[in-house]
Amino acid sequence: MRISRSTRLTIAPRRAALGFAAAACVALAGCASVKPEGPSTSNAATAVTAQTSRAYHGRFSVQYVDQNGQQRNAYGNFQWQETGDTVNLELRNPLGQTLAIVTSSTASATLELPNRQPLTADNVSTLMQNALGFALPVEGLRYWLQPSAAPTSRAKTETDPQQGDRLKQIQQDGWTIDYLAYADAPATGVKRVNLSRENPPLDIKLVLDQ
Repeated sequence: MRISRSTRLTIAPRRAALGFAAAACVALAGCASVKPEGPSTSNAATAVTAQTSRAYHGRFSVQYVDQNGQQRNAYGNFQWQETGDTVNLELRNPLGQTLAIVTSSTASATLELPNRQPLTADNVSTLMQNALGFALPVEGLRYWLQPSAAPTSRAKTETDPQQGDRLKQIQQDGWTIDYLAYADAPATGVKRVNLSRENPPLDIKLVLDQ
C-alpha cells in the first residue's frame, strides 16, 4: 500500500517519528492456565482461519520508552483490516493524516512511513526489533481483539464475575490485556481494552468504535 501524497506528514525529529509510528502500531472469575476459559484456543484458531475478513477502527493512546530511555506518549486513530493471514494497520494523527502503515503476513512484514523508504523483514517482531529495539504484539492482537487468548502459547484468563461469558483479563507472552468495556446490545465485541508490558515498558489503550 502507498501513502497518498495528500496524507503524508513530515514528522521531526526522525527518531521521534520512528518511535511514534512503531510504538503506536499498533497499534485487549478465576484464572485458568494453558487453555483460556471462554472461547477455546482451538475455536479461536479456527475463527481466525475461517474468517476471511475482519476490520476494527477506533482510537489509540500509547505510552512507551524510546531508545534513549525517554518516556513518550502518542495518540491518534487507527484502522485495522485483516484478510486471511494478512493484517494491514494504518495509523493516523487526530487530524486524519496518515502516520504509518504496517502490513503483516506469515511471509513478511512492511512498515511504511511518510517520505521514507519502506522497511521490510520476515515478520513484524523482527521488523520492530531491528528498527526500534522492541516488538509489538500484532499477531497476538489478532486474537486478543476478538477477544480470545492466542492458541500459540500458554495463557491465563479471568472472566467477568458479573457476566461469566465475557473475558476480563488475559495474561500471555509477557502482556496483560484488560478488557474494560464491551459494546452495548445489539452491537457485540470489545469496546475498550488496555494492554501493558513491563519489560520493556509499554502501555497501549484502545477504544474501538462500533
